[in-house]
Amino acid sequence: MNTDRIQMTGKDILEKEFKTAMRGYHQEEVDEFLDTIIQDYEAFQQEIDKLRQENERLQKQSDQTKSRAAAPNHQVNYDILKRVSNLEKAVFGKKYADS
Repeated sequence: MNTDRIQMTGKDILEKEFKTAMRGYHQEEVDEFLDTIIQDYEAFQQEIDKLRQENERLQKQSDQTKSRAAAPNHQVNYDILKRVSNLEKAVFGKKYADS
């Protein structure tokens, strides 16, 4: 996220003072509206933080998956070797398989 474009924080909104003038806005309505905006800002910031953490976790997981895929797989499948051995015994006899 490009934070350079964000002009205000929740604190900036909370501390904003408006000049009063005759026939101006109703101050309580403005304060209630600003309170709602502050709550939204805080909720958005929490969501952004949560998504950043999730993004970092997924990037690490992806990197680990890539490194595992790049590493050679030296695991031996013993079940297949046993089946081949049994097949050799059946085809060539017991003496061939034991030697």
